[in-house]
Amino acid sequence: MSQMILDKNNQVIEPVTLAVIGGSGLYQIDSLKDITQVQVETPFGSPSDEFMVGRLGALRVAFLPRHAKGHKLLPSEINYKANMWAIKKLGARFVLSVSAVGSLQEEVAPGHLVCPDQFIDRTYKRDNTFFGEGIVGHISFGDPIDPKLATLVYEAAHEVCTTTVHQGGTYVCIEGPTFSTRAESLLFKAAGAKVIGMTNLPEARLAREAELAYATLALSTDYDCWHEEHDEVSVASVLEVMKANIAQARAVIVAFAAKLEAHADEEFMSHSALGGGLAIMTAKELIPKETLQKVDLLFGHYLSPK
Repeated sequence: MSQMILDKNNQVIEPVTLAVIGGSGLYQIDSLKDITQVQVETPFGSPSDEFMVGRLGALRVAFLPRHAKGHKLLPSEINYKANMWAIKKLGARFVLSVSAVGSLQEEVAPGHLVCPDQFIDRTYKRDNTFFGEGIVGHISFGDPIDPKLATLVYEAAHEVCTTTVHQGGTYVCIEGPTFSTRAESLLFKAAGAKVIGMTNLPEARLAREAELAYATLALSTDYDCWHEEHDEVSVASVLEVMKANIAQARAVIVAFAAKLEAHADEEFMSHSALGGGLAIMTAKELIPKETLQKVDLLFGHYLSPK
């Protein structure tokens, strides 16, 4: 399938290297230059919104507001498959997810930033794989965050942030849209998880299947509801901390893009997640034509007759 993308004036869009997915409060990147609005049509429906495609320094970047401009989509309503397919279509090899989270540990105070390296999946409504409908595949997901990319994110954050940045930790992804019960929050805390959010899964799984290097910058806004000395999480308290967090996140994105420039042509672990196609179990001639058309962009190059 051709990688060509056209803007609204029918002009060809140059492929991007990095896609940034903005979470709650982050609906644009102020430093993005030469911006073109691009709507990508996918076989899985419409992405969350139009992409803002431009440059951060020398790097071509696409920005997508995960909840859409105006924050119109619940975490469960986000079309994660369309978002990731569109990112692949735009030519990206790297994905930075920016996400507001609650803290599950004392040391991660509201206002701190976290670069997680693990996930616990507590979602249950979401379509979480590009496989199925006549094509079977199994990928390794033991290390769900690309370690090399996560290191670059942490280094960038550590250099530019005025707040504390934590390297590593587990992100619990719940279905939402309600926050956790106190019993759930205490359970996740006891399990050793560091933060809790609603959006990074199946995002990270789909990125891995699409052989995209994926990392998260998590912005701590509250202590969820486990902390006896703090009030239960409220929208008002979250928004107050979020304003400061978003300013930090924008600085991290710019610094991270600058670091990524030197590694943009390198092969990261996630770029070979399908093992040269060995993760795909189904012979090409047995895959339904309609399914093959949907996934051709993602791993059609691996589907030779067996």
